[in-house]
Amino acid sequence: MQIDMRVLELLSSKLCHDLVSPVSAINNGVELIEDIGGSVVEEAMKLIGDSAAHASRRLRLFRMAYGRAGSEDQLAIKDVRQVAEQYMGGGKVTLAWTDGQPGEAVAMQLGYLKVVLNLIILAEEVLPYGGAVTLRGATEGMVEGCRFEIVGRGAQLTPQLQAALDGSAPIEELTPRSIQSYITGKFAAHFNLKLKFDQSNPDRLDLTLYGAEVLAAA
Repeated sequence: MQIDMRVLELLSSKLCHDLVSPVSAINNGVELIEDIGGSVVEEAMKLIGDSAAHASRRLRLFRMAYGRAGSEDQLAIKDVRQVAEQYMGGGKVTLAWTDGQPGEAVAMQLGYLKVVLNLIILAEEVLPYGGAVTLRGATEGMVEGCRFEIVGRGAQLTPQLQAALDGSAPIEELTPRSIQSYITGKFAAHFNLKLKFDQSNPDRLDLTLYGAEVLAAA
């Protein structure tokens, strides 16, 4: 999969943006101890611990979502679910992952769970005011998949995000706001997976990811 330099720059900016807050908080905690010490040590240590855990959760998910993991070998559903639930834990977006989903057959397809993780990141981004994400099973004909039900105020794919997701957006028009949508669509296309979305209900967006075989029946 060929990636334009601008795409790499935007993705790098996104990663730095997502990590700068917890890392800065760690630094702030250290400075509190150095400058004041005494009574603030306990508070500062809690800030450092919480922020380090937050940064670690994000790094684990980013490694699976963007790195080579899942591209050359299979990811385990239980590991992906654990990383996703930890990533969402404590934030303003909740994640409910239905047991037994996605089905083993579709989850074993190369790249499928990598795209699932990218969809979780995208789901969080389209809920600016917080909300709930529920992962359920889905089928189209005889082909399995999974559906993300994304509910919350303002939950939608704007025309810009839609164009990024389906790959029709010109590279020069991508922004930090649309880069996750673009990368998610590119990963899905690379692994011959099919993405569909439905936002016919207000404040609700459904994103469904089907296995490669659905392309022949679509």
